[in-house]
Amino acid sequence: MVAWSLSVGPEDAWDLLVRPRIGELLWNTVSLTLATMASTAALGVGLAFLVERTDLPGRRLLHGLLVAPLAVPAFVHSYAWVSLVPSAVGFQGAWLVITLSYFPLVYLPTVAALRGMDPALEETAWALGHSRGRTLITVIGPQLRPALLGGVLLVGLHLLAEFGALQLLRFPTFTTAIYDQYGSTYNGSAATMMASVLVLLCLLLLLGDLRLRGHRRFARVSSGAARRRTPLRLGPVRWPTTLVVGGVVALALGVPVYALLHWLRVGASTEFPVDELASAALSTVGLASLGALATTVLALPVAWLAVRVRGRFATVVERSTYIANALPGIVVGLALVTVSLRLVPAIYQTTLLLVAAYVILFMPRAVVSVRAGLEQAPPRLDEVAHSLGHGPLATARRVTLPLIGPSLGAGAALVFLAIATELTATLMLSPIGTRTLATEFWSASSDLRYGAAAPYALLLVAVSVPATLLLVRREKVET
Repeated sequence: MVAWSLSVGPEDAWDLLVRPRIGELLWNTVSLTLATMASTAALGVGLAFLVERTDLPGRRLLHGLLVAPLAVPAFVHSYAWVSLVPSAVGFQGAWLVITLSYFPLVYLPTVAALRGMDPALEETAWALGHSRGRTLITVIGPQLRPALLGGVLLVGLHLLAEFGALQLLRFPTFTTAIYDQYGSTYNGSAATMMASVLVLLCLLLLLGDLRLRGHRRFARVSSGAARRRTPLRLGPVRWPTTLVVGGVVALALGVPVYALLHWLRVGASTEFPVDELASAALSTVGLASLGALATTVLALPVAWLAVRVRGRFATVVERSTYIANALPGIVVGLALVTVSLRLVPAIYQTTLLLVAAYVILFMPRAVVSVRAGLEQAPPRLDEVAHSLGHGPLATARRVTLPLIGPSLGAGAALVFLAIATELTATLMLSPIGTRTLATEFWSASSDLRYGAAAPYALLLVAVSVPATLLLVRREKVET
């Protein structure tokens, strides 16, 4: 992409950028990104606090239901809403649907942070006369900062690269416009300049996150005394609050499930090609598992540099992994096609090239999770292992990896879910004849064959359930 940008002269580049269409796309992309980041932050943190720190009835069940939307791809959410409520398009429809799709990315790390806090910190604040509200702001809030910023960063980056959901919702952003340019007119120069603006937005988002995150450390040697916290009593608003949480579950999970079952029953194009469904499912699971393994392994040294080494070099290495996440899969795919054909033709249209695209696209999901685990793994334990004669590899195997094991699993699960639902890069780079559940669903739904798309969507949800359960089991909620 850099080479393409440099090949465009400054005058042509200026003409391509200073257009009313670019201004419209910039406004749409920035406004939707900021609105969604704000709404997912408020919804994710609020729900996490209610589930983790109050006497909300059925908290363990609600926790599982609030994580479950991760198993439903954003474009399936859009398919459900648009097919049932055709007016759910434009900015308001996109804001609602994307918020309901993405809020678990903030909810999950916030629950993890609340579960990992030392109860003594809050008890000390209460002993000093601080109210619960002041304790929430001065004690709990700063401890939640890494989880909240990490989750919101993922939401922002993922939204900048979102294609399928926004295309179905008919809300144009840079990503949908880039796809249209390449797909209809193959206007490489115009699409490349749009992608450059998208990269700039990503850089601004990363710089903002870096400034807000600061340099504070949150590691500690133990998790505090093993004792149950006294949940905050909701009193007369207990059941109304439960209804509100149930309403969120109904919108985020109930609507997609109902839509899929509805179109299976009444869709004129409904059919069940068992062989094609099985083949697509096997391809999806195989590619997602391979990509999740490769991405998580490569994310480990990046997160280790960012947490244990720090400094400018470590920051540049970590932040560079986020840039491609803001690019649509079609841009990354075309870049890899160009590089492979010019430098290594043997890997063109191979699984190796496709997995490389997955690593580039979804590395941030693994880095955020692994970094969160390393932030709370005290370096002192590594130093103790070194003093006992253990080398770096033995220390990593016997001390560091067991401590961050849950974070590695969570990162792999998040990457698995992302790869299973990826569309454009898979269409461009997969070996000839490879079909996944996502690509087959997209082929049917884009032709308005809702009944034919429903079996692929349901099977895609079923494939995503194990990874979602892993995320749920990682953060068990006290009852």
